[in-house]
Amino acid sequence: MGSLSLAWVGDKSGVVLVLTTFQVPFFLMRFGQSNLYRSEDYGKTFKDVTHVINHTFIQTEFGIAISPDHSGKVILTGDVSEYGGFRLFRSRDFGLTFEPTDLPFVPLIQMLYNPRDCNTLLTLSFTVLDLWLSEDFGATWRKIHKSVCLVRWGPRNSIYFTTITNGTCNDKGMLDLKKTIDYGKTFRTVASRVYSFVLGGKFVFSSIMTGARVIHISVDGGEHWNIAQLPAVDHQRFYSILTANEDMIFMHVDDPGDSGVGTIYVSDDRGTVFSKSLERHLYTTTGSETDFTAVSSLKGVYMTSILTEDGTLETVITYDQGAKWQPLRRPQNSNCDTETSTNRPNRRCLSFFHSANFTYMPRTAPRHTASLLSLSTGSVGDSESSLPPDVFVSDDGGYSWLQALKGPHHYAILDSGGLLVAVEHTDLPINQIKFSTDEGQCWHTFNFTNDPLYFSGMDSEPGARSTNVSLWGHRNDHTKWVVITVDFRKLLTRDCEYRDYEEWLAHSADPSGSNIGCVMGYKETFLRLRKDSVCWNGRDFAVTKKQTRCPCSVADYYCDFGYYRPENSSECVEQEEMISRALEFCLNGTTEQLQTTGYRKIPGNQCEGGFQPERKEIDLQRLCTSDALLPKTQVSFSYTAITVVVVMAILLMSAIAGVWLVKKYVCGGRFLVHRYSVMREQVEANKIEGVDDVDTNYMETEKTHFNDDSDQDLLE
Repeated sequence: MGSLSLAWVGDKSGVVLVLTTFQVPFFLMRFGQSNLYRSEDYGKTFKDVTHVINHTFIQTEFGIAISPDHSGKVILTGDVSEYGGFRLFRSRDFGLTFEPTDLPFVPLIQMLYNPRDCNTLLTLSFTVLDLWLSEDFGATWRKIHKSVCLVRWGPRNSIYFTTITNGTCNDKGMLDLKKTIDYGKTFRTVASRVYSFVLGGKFVFSSIMTGARVIHISVDGGEHWNIAQLPAVDHQRFYSILTANEDMIFMHVDDPGDSGVGTIYVSDDRGTVFSKSLERHLYTTTGSETDFTAVSSLKGVYMTSILTEDGTLETVITYDQGAKWQPLRRPQNSNCDTETSTNRPNRRCLSFFHSANFTYMPRTAPRHTASLLSLSTGSVGDSESSLPPDVFVSDDGGYSWLQALKGPHHYAILDSGGLLVAVEHTDLPINQIKFSTDEGQCWHTFNFTNDPLYFSGMDSEPGARSTNVSLWGHRNDHTKWVVITVDFRKLLTRDCEYRDYEEWLAHSADPSGSNIGCVMGYKETFLRLRKDSVCWNGRDFAVTKKQTRCPCSVADYYCDFGYYRPENSSECVEQEEMISRALEFCLNGTTEQLQTTGYRKIPGNQCEGGFQPERKEIDLQRLCTSDALLPKTQVSFSYTAITVVVVMAILLMSAIAGVWLVKKYVCGGRFLVHRYSVMREQVEANKIEGVDDVDTNYMETEKTHFNDDSDQDLLE
């Protein structure tokens, strides 16, 4: 029942906190012991500082809550139930000292920092599910709402949460979605009959019960809603939001029959009209596992897995936000027998790179840096082979791959891509770490200890700028944790100079050779480190790049609503079920007719001139009514009697005027809808494109910059 949690505190501070916890369940209670250790030299040495938290037991699920603003704020939630409750230990000096504060409630989840003001915190209380807020870094608390199921910080200090009037949080489809922009002084109900909600990019998603679950999308914080429009989809299938950014949304829709595969659809910039992007997308029947991941070095680049017609897993990649997908190119130094694969059509050389969501060992997610370097675990073989996973590296955003290491490994990227480190995954004790200074072409080994340890995990400072990596585990006696930090700074003996870098045109490795470098409407040139340069990029290293816009071409467009691209084709053709049918959809309460030649511009694409297909949305002046959302405003503070009378008079006059205006000019408050089942969060280091977890049965705590094993994605 022992666990270890390691957290980096601040940026460039060198402070690492380690919390070890031993707990034993006893009937409905847990008893345990915690120890806190602190390092000021990136984990090379540690001091036992358990006394600064008065030897208080810290439950594992609360862990170490680090503020996302790198200001040195730390919160530990201590269990002092033998004295009547829980106690916060708050630090503003990178964990050097802690101030205890007794909580007036029993917390259910870890403290949630406001990303814009880390002195402001949110949490839920146990049993009664009250929503509590603190504006002074946890010193004092006030209850701002009762019966809250799920809460999330929104943009500009807003708070979104679902609440129940009667029943329990398990009564999905009976919840209200509320919003406050003044820290709980006033509330507005922005949706009723809510099953779940999600925040992602500029979008708010709300799943509404109208006989089935119906997804509404808002781009203005819940003030106005539209319905996701997907052509010819059975409304009872499983749905999932894969990711959402400021431009658009990726949504998975299951095929009929609970097959574990489905189709990815991509939205317009309103998040309303969707087009087919990728078929046979793998999403396991448990509804929680997918390989969909963003490659952070280049905008619009995503990788995911499909299940081929012969039942084989294969990884595909897109460079233009899902307009076109292609299989990963086979690594040149892989062992796949291409001649045999050619002679036997049912044996094709496929690449399958799996992320942390699958059960392959080690559970290490793909790693990326802004320097175009990517690391991933995967297998290369034909449709009949079963090979153990190896480690592969790409230095051009995923166009080409190199088999870097044989067998499964845990790995990390250091010094902004100038250094790669890896530890072999094995059940035996280890004492070696592997490292590479040329982007994985050559590897060297270093004995980091004379007394091998059973490896449990590795971690490096978030941001991939450090040259330190910490490894932890235990030795044969199993009596204590061991943390060993290796500093590679002495290996990189000189600072990098201008001559150590070279210009590189992104997407120039595209084998199609069409309009080389022009992707998402622009060419992007990077200044990146040469492979033969062994030098230190430094903590202040920033990727240098310049952009040039390109003329528009067919590649800058999605297939429009009701159209798709056949395999190995760049042209958009009409879907069979949509032929001779009017393309109509509901938008902002009126029926719109789409007149299109089959193309709509990719959201975020920056091309100019060139190919400009005709596209019109015509208002048919026909109402499309939906009562799925019943927004209403609630005010939590009281006024004097005179103020109440004045306000009521104003509201009455406004209502009369509003009714007259609606009858005369407006079509009515109707909303667009599309049914779906599940939304899913994919958060990457507090910042990547993604959406929040909406499972109200299991409210997962946001642990900013907190890693309890080596498989967390450390890059921001």
